[in-house]
Amino acid sequence: MQSGRDVGPKAHVYGHGGSAYDDDWDAHLMKTYVITGGTDGIGAALARALFSRGDRAVIVGTNPRKGELLVAEAASAPGSAAFIKADLSLVSNTRRTVDKLTEEHPAIDGVVLCARFIRSHRSVTAEGLESNFALFYLSRLLLGYGLLGPLEKADRPVIVNVAGPGHDMPVAWDDLQSTRQYDLVRAMFMTGRLNDLLGVTFAERHGEGPVRYVLFHPGTTATSYAGEFDPATAAYLRRQRMMAKPATDVVPPLLRLLDDPPTAPLTAFNLSTELNVHSELFSAKDAARLSRLTDELLARVAG
Repeated sequence: MQSGRDVGPKAHVYGHGGSAYDDDWDAHLMKTYVITGGTDGIGAALARALFSRGDRAVIVGTNPRKGELLVAEAASAPGSAAFIKADLSLVSNTRRTVDKLTEEHPAIDGVVLCARFIRSHRSVTAEGLESNFALFYLSRLLLGYGLLGPLEKADRPVIVNVAGPGHDMPVAWDDLQSTRQYDLVRAMFMTGRLNDLLGVTFAERHGEGPVRYVLFHPGTTATSYAGEFDPATAAYLRRQRMMAKPATDVVPPLLRLLDDPPTAPLTAFNLSTELNVHSELFSAKDAARLSRLTDELLARVAG
């Protein structure tokens, strides 16, 4: 099997893939990791750790200024960084991002899914999907399955879905996009449940292959809390940020999962503590039901 490591000149990639090469840089062995939501919080902290130790961090986000700052920071590091600007709340953009990643990176060692943008009010994308559902669930599904080819060419590939597994929020099967009753916390936790079931289905379909699927709960962390909030929620999040641990504290357990993926097809962790994925929260029957509903929904989304 082809390794995800490669040898060659260090590339500093900007925007949608233009490169500048440093001919004086010695050839370096590096692994390639894709990080969505990689310009802030946990994603940015992980990207810095990866390129600081000599790996390549491919950062997907919506803020070009922050992306280019990380690329510039990596220029003096042993590894490298690339930035891809993409709004993953749109299915069409996520599909294009998958195409770009597979074209530019024949082998990918790991995918870390961090992108999230939460709102106090319900918002619908240009494709007619509730935005939290589209970004926090659908984009992660499309990226995981879409990057399966490059992942399978790496030595020990892993997908880490930073989605807060294990919450017992019931799934509203007849209202997955919160059309009747929208509440920020309910929408976030229910979509987290959908990611749990996504992991179950992925492991059932591809557990015999090399790609491991890990659901990861970072605990209360001082991230950017990207979103749009009413005054009360904004004040609450400011208090939470003051009490929360820094994003850098989440990096060591993430690196352990990337460097030494679990042997089981599906696992879940709260930081370094393994969770039980054989409970009703990870029901194979529910996972199959969600998969059918998702397939029907995506078939109606253009692009």
